[in-house]
Amino acid sequence: MTDEKPNDIPQASEKKKTKFNFLPVIGAIVGAIGGYIYYIEVGCTSGSCAITSNSYLSMLWGAAIGYLVFDMFKKRKHRRKSEI
Repeated sequence: MTDEKPNDIPQASEKKKTKFNFLPVIGAIVGAIGGYIYYIEVGCTSGSCAITSNSYLSMLWGAAIGYLVFDMFKKRKHRRKSEI
């Protein structure tokens, strides 16, 4: 019996390095700024509007929308039909 490792398990040196995608984070920041601007320009002062009457909620929703919109633009590796 030999002490060989199976070939299907990736070794530590063979692991793929993944790059962090900053685009959604930038989108969240832009969305939060947009949400605050929306609160200043459009937000209601009476308190009857659940989102736009509070600056924090308006920024939170703006950040969520900005994150989702900017996340659509990340690069994806295309596979050939023979690899599928």
